[in-house]
Amino acid sequence: MRSHKLILALTLTAGLTVSAAVSSASPAGATSAATTCRVELNYVDAYDVEENNGDEIRIDLAGYMYPSGNQYVAVNNGDRAYSGNFANPTTTIGTTGSALFSLREVTPPTVGQGDELGSVTARGSTCATLATGQIANISKHIFGTGYWYYMSLVMTGL
Repeated sequence: MRSHKLILALTLTAGLTVSAAVSSASPAGATSAATTCRVELNYVDAYDVEENNGDEIRIDLAGYMYPSGNQYVAVNNGDRAYSGNFANPTTTIGTTGSALFSLREVTPPTVGQGDELGSVTARGSTCATLATGQIANISKHIFGTGYWYYMSLVMTGL
């Protein structure tokens, strides 16, 4: 009988030790601090376009134009153009870097670089506050003579 009680006591003690080890482990789904972040255009809203028949716009990201080639996105007042309309402008930055997304108005038939309407900057300092998988929205109203846009970016901790 005594050995049965001793085995039971040892079993309970071992069970408590295992439970303590599991409790001290990281909770499920816990993430670590992001060291880099993916930044992508979310959308562009056109509240007031400069031209009566709409504007033709592109995004300049690090010298690359989106959409590429001789393409552009046509918008009128009240339109929303999503990332896919621009061929998904995306980049990766570190916690000390930055990325400038510039909204450009182009003139067909040869669209080129166009004129800068304004820009939104994604900063590494924002990335440094994110955990892996965490998201931050970065947006800005872009105003000028005869136009008003709203550009939204999404930053994801990696």
